[in-house]
Amino acid sequence: MTPDLVLLRALIDESPAIATRPGFGAPEAWIRSAESAMGPLAPSYRWWLAEYNAGELEGVPLAALAPPGGRGTDDLTAEWRLDGDRLCFYAEPGGDTYHFALDRPAEPGTGEEHAVIRRDRRSGAEEPVADSFAGFLTVRVARAAGLGDGPTPALARLWRSTPGVLLPDGVAVYGPQDILERNETYEVSEYQPDWVLIGDDSGGRGLFMRRGSSDRESVYSLDLGAGDNDIDSPGVGEWVTDDLLGWLAAGTEEGR
Repeated sequence: MTPDLVLLRALIDESPAIATRPGFGAPEAWIRSAESAMGPLAPSYRWWLAEYNAGELEGVPLAALAPPGGRGTDDLTAEWRLDGDRLCFYAEPGGDTYHFALDRPAEPGTGEEHAVIRRDRRSGAEEPVADSFAGFLTVRVARAAGLGDGPTPALARLWRSTPGVLLPDGVAVYGPQDILERNETYEVSEYQPDWVLIGDDSGGRGLFMRRGSSDRESVYSLDLGAGDNDIDSPGVGEWVTDDLLGWLAAGTEEGR
């Protein structure tokens, strides 16, 4: 999915795992100067630089831009950051490094985003961790909040590219910045302990998926005041889809 920048801002502003200084974004001239040296930057990362530039993730600085001609050893355009078709933007102290895979085509539907890979400090082995910079932040925030990769496999796949989706018809699928609060507000663990509320239609109906069973892909719609009736019982919930990402992609296309 193409990263939703409105929800990305909400993720950044609401997560204690990310620290920024709003109002100190890099000017367009700085970004263009960096691109002249490093090649085109992915849209969600370009947006981050323009909005915030400098910031920390779990107390560790993300690469930032200095004024053209003022390159430092930790600047995004420092020579060590670009290693062939890998651009390092985040390095854990004494640990692994995270890179944009400049040679890796974006996942279908993610626009011009670059995949993010983790490089093991000792072995040099690489592992894909996200489909975009927005997805990288989302996955890290989810883990910091105790959500692992995501409460369901489909939501985990979505979060690898974007911190949630808001469709033109008002349907919202939550990112880690919202999902815990919404499930607590609607007391899902009490009334539907086998399910997780993953979104809503902005009209009083929630979108639910099973936490653990043979069917962890189906999405059901249910009135948020329905009580403790099992969602997939006849006449209770309404089956929506068993392909969350495909359903969201179709809804996005219909709204254009």
